[in-house]
Amino acid sequence: MRKTTDSKNIAEMRSEYNFDYRKARPNRFAGRINRDRVVVVLDADISKVFTTAESVNTALRELITAMPKGKSQKDRKQCQPKNAPDARK
Repeated sequence: MRKTTDSKNIAEMRSEYNFDYRKARPNRFAGRINRDRVVVVLDADISKVFTTAESVNTALRELITAMPKGKSQKDRKQCQPKNAPDARK
């Protein structure tokens, strides 16, 4: 069993460590990442209503179908409420 870190070990931490990157291995989970997905953090009040990814996606798809056709992304951005934060900041 591994010993837990105590305050003595924290005080002895070095300012710099030298790692041997020749022994490093590739990330075995990297192939599982879907590059077409975007992770979004919902505010607490919204996450109470939309508790699953499926519920969020369903609501967003309904919103997309309700949007006027043929408008560019720039025109859609202008339709946002003025107090809505810009997610790309």
